[in-house]
Amino acid sequence: MNAACPKLVIAGTTSGVGKTSITLGLARLFARQGLRVQTFKVGPDFLDPTYLALASGRTCYNLDGWMTSREYVCELFARATADADIALVEGVMGLFDGAAPCGLEGSTAEIAQWLGAPVLLAVNAHGTARSLAAIVQGFARFEPGVRVAGVIANQGGSERHLAWLSESLAGAATAPLVGMMPRGSLPTLPSRHLGLVSAEQAGLSTEILDQLADACGRHLDVSAILELVHYDRIGEHDNGGPVFAIEGKLVPPYSRSLRVGIARDEAFHFYYPDNLEALSRAGIEWVPFSPLADARLPADLDGLYFGGGYPELYAARLADNATLLADIREFAAAGGLVYAECGGLMYLGRALTGLDGVRYPLAGVLPVETAMLEKFQVLGYAEVTWAADSLWGAAGESARGHEFHYSRITAQDAAADWRPAYTVCRRKAEPALEGLCNGRILAGYVHLHWASRPQAIEHFITHCKKQP
Repeated sequence: MNAACPKLVIAGTTSGVGKTSITLGLARLFARQGLRVQTFKVGPDFLDPTYLALASGRTCYNLDGWMTSREYVCELFARATADADIALVEGVMGLFDGAAPCGLEGSTAEIAQWLGAPVLLAVNAHGTARSLAAIVQGFARFEPGVRVAGVIANQGGSERHLAWLSESLAGAATAPLVGMMPRGSLPTLPSRHLGLVSAEQAGLSTEILDQLADACGRHLDVSAILELVHYDRIGEHDNGGPVFAIEGKLVPPYSRSLRVGIARDEAFHFYYPDNLEALSRAGIEWVPFSPLADARLPADLDGLYFGGGYPELYAARLADNATLLADIREFAAAGGLVYAECGGLMYLGRALTGLDGVRYPLAGVLPVETAMLEKFQVLGYAEVTWAADSLWGAAGESARGHEFHYSRITAQDAAADWRPAYTVCRRKAEPALEGLCNGRILAGYVHLHWASRPQAIEHFITHCKKQP
């Protein structure tokens, strides 16, 4: 039996109001004080979690109500916080923004409601006075079961401004102000595309993290924030043995570990840690290798997994690593199991053309070429239905995930052995046949979350056990 960890959701009225900086600052501040801080990120973001992991010194997990389920979110939260002193959950977009225009699905508010967690609401206070109280009052009353417990005014001005905002909130009998971040008090975090660059790229320094923590300690009432945190029992979980759930049943791992090589370096690092952990519990031994630095594949592999990342930033180095590319081609040609998502698809294609117009020959496992474009091609949730039996499911079965990419397939051979992997359904778009499948090779742009269909894990394990 495990008591729930004290928890706090840091949400915003919109994107860009300082949620990430405030969450990083609080995580770093609490960690410096000796607390074991467990961080989470709402939604399918791969970038913010790299920052949060550095700030806390612990793996950051995504909590997503659209790709997974309430039961899964609560179980993951309980498992990850079993030895933590406090949990900080960074929201996504605005508090009530999610996958549906008239419901909580996929929103920060949904996760806060499921966890029974108080919400600390960040608001851009620049150019506002008493209107801030109206904004907060609207957010606080909008959805039953979502408790806005405190407010942080970001981009604030003078001490007089602080006093005015505090009195306005108190007069409206809404959530109290627990601090105001003056304009310029938070260091700027570098941006790329629609989000932050990953911590691996930015080289997020201890100095920047400490500046964020110092700003939170200086301008926020940390004692008042901690008073917002309360204890709720989420449920019971068993940490005693390696098991995973399939349709509510606990299934023991397979007797022999299956060695799967996983691409992990600056070019490939977009993976959901709970996805990898679930497969580990099921009997997968992850064997990391670097497509940038390693000349050869690890020995005795049962499969290869290429996640997303930024292969376009390292295309020249990836193309120059001829011995590893040859190993990958040989592994695939011999019938080896190969799975790739997004950046992994780009890497396994014949070539990638960068924004500079240079064409970089790559693995040549897939009969496609890709190219980078200035504008993102797809952004949002997606549900796939397998067109035929695949590594992750039988024909007609579905799984959920998300997409975010600036590249597209520009050329594809009409090879007889290759077929579309799945039908993908996106909001406001017609279903389309996409992805590539050939025997034990599967690649697509969608980043899938296996909690959306836990049976997929057993299916994958079965395919790994089959010899080519």
